[in-house]
Amino acid sequence: MTDISHRTIQTNGINMHIAEAGEGPLVLLLHGFPELWYSWRHQLPALAAAGYHAVAPDLRGYGGSDAPYEIEAYSMKNHVADAVGILDALGEQTAVIAGHDWGAPMAWNSAVLHPDRFRAVAALSIPYLPRSPMPPTQMFRAMFQNNFFYMLYFQEPGVAEEEFESDVPKSMLMFMYGASAEGRSDPNVSSAFMNKPKDAKLFDGLSAPENLPGWLTKEDLDTYTKEFERTGFRGPLNRYRNMDRDWEELSELAGATVTQPALFITGQQDPVGSFVPMDPMKTLVPDLRKSVTVPDCGHWVQQEAPEQVNVELIEFLRTL
Repeated sequence: MTDISHRTIQTNGINMHIAEAGEGPLVLLLHGFPELWYSWRHQLPALAAAGYHAVAPDLRGYGGSDAPYEIEAYSMKNHVADAVGILDALGEQTAVIAGHDWGAPMAWNSAVLHPDRFRAVAALSIPYLPRSPMPPTQMFRAMFQNNFFYMLYFQEPGVAEEEFESDVPKSMLMFMYGASAEGRSDPNVSSAFMNKPKDAKLFDGLSAPENLPGWLTKEDLDTYTKEFERTGFRGPLNRYRNMDRDWEELSELAGATVTQPALFITGQQDPVGSFVPMDPMKTLVPDLRKSVTVPDCGHWVQQEAPEQVNVELIEFLRTL
C-alpha cells in the first residue's frame, strides 16, 4: 500500500494540514461534514498507484488545520480561495478537483470561478445546482415549514455544538450511521434529519446501532472522535451558517455553467437525494462525462463503496 504522508502548508492566510500520496498530476480531494482528510483514506493510495499526486486537506475548522472563530471565515469565497491557495503552495498551475458533501459545492464553485486552475471536477453526493431564487434558509423554511430540518437547526451558534459535543463518539456514530445505507433502511432512523417536530434536536429519536456498519471500523470511528473531541464542531457547523452570505456574495454564479469535464457519483440511498434536485445538472454541466448511482450505498459513498468510487475516479481521470 502506498504510504500517506502529512504536512502543513499555508493557504489563504491560514495553516492547513494535508495528507498526500503519489506523484504526477494533482488531484485535490475535499471532504464534507463532519469528516476529515481521513474520509479519503481509500482513495489516496489508489490514486497514487494510478500515477497521480492525491492531496486531501483537513478543511478550515477541521482536524489539524486552523479554525478561525468568526462565522464569516467559513464563507464559500474563503473555501474556494483555500483550494486555489493549495495549488499555489504546491507549486501547481492546475489540478483536478473532487469533493464530497460540502466539498462538492466547493469543487463545483472552484471550477466555475477559477477555470484556469481547475481542469476537471468530480463531485460526490451533491450535484451542481443553480443559484436559488431566494436565500437558502428562506427557501428551506418554505419547504419544511413546521418540520425539523437539520440545516436550519444548525443555524443558531452553540445549539448543535452542544448536542454534538455532549458525547462525541456517540454523536459521530449516530450521524454517520444515520446517513449510511444501513441507517436509511432502519425505520428508527429515516426521519432523523428532517420532518420531525420543528423543536426537536438532531439526535431525538435516533439511537446508536449495536454494531458498527461494515464500512466503518472502530479505528475509523476513533480517528474521527479523537479529532472532534479536540477541536469541537464550531468551525464545521459555521459552514452551514454562511449559506445566505454565499448567496449574497456569489451572485455571479447565477446562470453559470461548469464547462470542464465532470463526473458525478452518488449513493442510491443517499438522503440528500430526497431534497436536492439532480435534473438541473444535466444542462448546467454540459460536459458531464458520467453520472453514477452506487446501489446499496448511502451518503458516505467514498467510504461505503471505496472500490467502485476508485474505479470511477481513475477511469474519469484517464479520459482527460
